[in-house]
Amino acid sequence: MAPARADDWPHFRGPQSSGISAGDKPLPVSFSPTENVRWSAEVGDGVGGAVVAAGRIFVSGMTGPEQVSLFAFDAATGKKLWSRQWETGRLPEVHRTNSHASATPAADAERVFFYFTTLGMQALDARTGKDVWRQKLPEPFFVFKWGAGMSPVLHRDLLLFCQDDDLNPALYAFDKATGKLRWKDDRLDMAVNYSHPVVCTANGREDIVVAGTGMLIGYDPASGRRRWFAKTLLRNIKTTPVCVDGVIYISVQSGGIANQWLASVDQAETGNHDGKVDKAEIQAFVGEVPIPSAFFERTFGRGDLNKDGFLEGRELDLAFLHPDNFAGVPFTELGDSAAEQFILAVKGGGEGDVTKTHVLWKHPTKHTDHIVSPFISDGRMLLIKDGGITTVFETKQGQPVQAAKRVGSGGYFASPVAGDGKIYLAGENGTVVVLDDSLEYRKLASNDLSEAIIATPAIADGGLFIRTRTKLWRFDAGAAQ
Repeated sequence: MAPARADDWPHFRGPQSSGISAGDKPLPVSFSPTENVRWSAEVGDGVGGAVVAAGRIFVSGMTGPEQVSLFAFDAATGKKLWSRQWETGRLPEVHRTNSHASATPAADAERVFFYFTTLGMQALDARTGKDVWRQKLPEPFFVFKWGAGMSPVLHRDLLLFCQDDDLNPALYAFDKATGKLRWKDDRLDMAVNYSHPVVCTANGREDIVVAGTGMLIGYDPASGRRRWFAKTLLRNIKTTPVCVDGVIYISVQSGGIANQWLASVDQAETGNHDGKVDKAEIQAFVGEVPIPSAFFERTFGRGDLNKDGFLEGRELDLAFLHPDNFAGVPFTELGDSAAEQFILAVKGGGEGDVTKTHVLWKHPTKHTDHIVSPFISDGRMLLIKDGGITTVFETKQGQPVQAAKRVGSGGYFASPVAGDGKIYLAGENGTVVVLDDSLEYRKLASNDLSEAIIATPAIADGGLFIRTRTKLWRFDAGAAQ
């Protein structure tokens, strides 16, 4: 068995889920399909990133309308070591930017862990691709067709997985060796979120921290007990926090629930534009896939106050948010905009409700993105949002230290990654901007890969690994042309 390496990239956003490589090898500034390419491979359509462990790299892709594949390559040479294919069965429609192959695997020297909506969570032998264990999970349901987008995360002997969907939101902790469920938190007080678990060490202990509707929550890794919570967040959280020196940092952007339902469902081509929604209207918006009855029982059961079969006004808030965890802009305060956005720092290691005791700072700003997670390095928080606009804040008090600056263009979904003093910002338009990781954040290069990039890149073994929509690339500094 090949040993694990210090600069492995084991799961989404790499070591400590920070986006920062632990390696010290030089990384490329300029690269393209014809420059500094070590190797590339066709891997099917997908938006999940790649992971690297013990010299192997793993990535998934859709290789047919109802077929998903997991690929294993030699990270140094690009030689395909093995691949596995599974028939997925019928799949629901998802947003065009997403893919059914949306999960980033997780891996160590022995196993690779892979999630797919209709297959559940499974572990494979990293060397051979043979089955080790599989756990069937509830198939997620998303009214707004965003689709799944969550990935497993490794922590010591646990495999963590959070899936906040419209039906069965939950955080799972599996024994990574056996697949046995160690514990589960039914997050029924959550709406849809796409925020990954991170580990925060504070006050001499480790907490598993998950951001979600209305709250940042710290869990006991051994039992899954909610140790603490800070009621400071918004309705739908799609960014993942970063923990540095016992402090959790996050940037968020989200709108109001009533506003979204009226704009998306009532005002859709399938809607009747009357300022309210009923079950038939929601089903027409979703399409052919039947909406589970449990969804209607929960939402209309708590929201349809007058039992007329419609949700309107304040009923929309009550239907789609837990009564004990309202978050975001209520219907009565929608005004011209339902969106809120801010950056936040919370001290870890608390107990119970820490909203008034552990929130270090919270500042509104128009510079957050609703999907791209923040990058924290050397006491500074770097944000990038659609349009390729970066902003920098110092992390002690959350004050701006560099004004908004355009370094790219188009949409952004991938979160920043860094290594060798360079920060890589991958855009949907296929352009990867390289910044100097310094106080000036000088723009070093803009590299066009000629295909959309949604997945967050990986850095390991002296290489920069970028998963475009259909290919996996390795770029090295000074690679043969």
